[in-house]
Amino acid sequence: MEAKKNIIENVSINDFIILGEQFKNPKSNFNTRLIEVINLVKQENQWFTNDSVLKAIGAWAEILNKENLSNWVNNYTLNVPKSPLTVAIIMAGNIPLVGFHDFLCVLISGNKALIKPSSDDRILLKLVIETLIDINPELKDRIEIVEGAIKNIDAIIATGSNNSARYFEYYFSKYPNIIRKNRNSIAILSGKESERELKLLAKDIFNYFGLGCRNVSKVYVPQNYDFNQFFESIFEFGEVINHNKYGNNYEYNRAVYLMNSVPLLDNNFLLLKEDESLSSPIGVLFYEFYSEVEEVKNKIRNNSDKIQCVVCDKNINFTHSVNFGESQQPGLMDYADGVDVMDFLTKLN
Repeated sequence: MEAKKNIIENVSINDFIILGEQFKNPKSNFNTRLIEVINLVKQENQWFTNDSVLKAIGAWAEILNKENLSNWVNNYTLNVPKSPLTVAIIMAGNIPLVGFHDFLCVLISGNKALIKPSSDDRILLKLVIETLIDINPELKDRIEIVEGAIKNIDAIIATGSNNSARYFEYYFSKYPNIIRKNRNSIAILSGKESERELKLLAKDIFNYFGLGCRNVSKVYVPQNYDFNQFFESIFEFGEVINHNKYGNNYEYNRAVYLMNSVPLLDNNFLLLKEDESLSSPIGVLFYEFYSEVEEVKNKIRNNSDKIQCVVCDKNINFTHSVNFGESQQPGLMDYADGVDVMDFLTKLN
């Protein structure tokens, strides 16, 4: 175990433990600067509210500790390269720090991160990187942010839309790569959920305004499901309509559906529309009825390349599902699209 411990130390696990402590400590240099930065973040991206930014920071603060990081890296054989490879990371910007897991993987694997941040999430990411370099100045040589073309790389991890994925596949096919497309998350309801469970489901729907691939965009419900309890249980989330961009999306989608005589369920801050699609617009939750749970399971299997996360009660017994309220709480082993980034990186070496 001593040899393993040395390897872990060499790949900067301790640096990320300290970063997690800074995230937690309200008097840390990071949080002192975050107070100043958070207003700039909101000016650049109105979706990144105080609550959203603090929620993302808080989630990583809980993950970045010695136990979690040690248990995670112990799943891999880490041979720290004598000459680090340069791994490009093209990051999304739909929720705060959405690309941080890829960044963590590249550094822990002993490689250099060449980051192309989303224009929607540059400021917060820059603060995190500056804090990490303050913790360990030697990491400065292993982190680079680029705004223009990506050149001189050994591998690439790129996250984007279905359209941008085609672009990535064309330009970066000659490199070892992980290229991610659009994904959505779903929930399966039995009709026996308690008020508490439905409130937790509301978090899966409304956290980050529904912008994340782990946000629930569709629910499967049994035939003749009564939505009254659902609406009553999520009532306390109604303040979401006061956010300008969310409110505008809700009003726009409502107008379009009404003009086209589309049947809707509406509680004045969320539209429910019966639809077979998985991806719903902001302010809209799609639903679909089922007779037997096995029907839903088959649909999920047939669309596994489009689904990020399945939320349901344990009694439904669906493999790799998460409990209500936990869709936005992935662990270190919960890789986007189910592709093990650390395994990919360790095999590069």
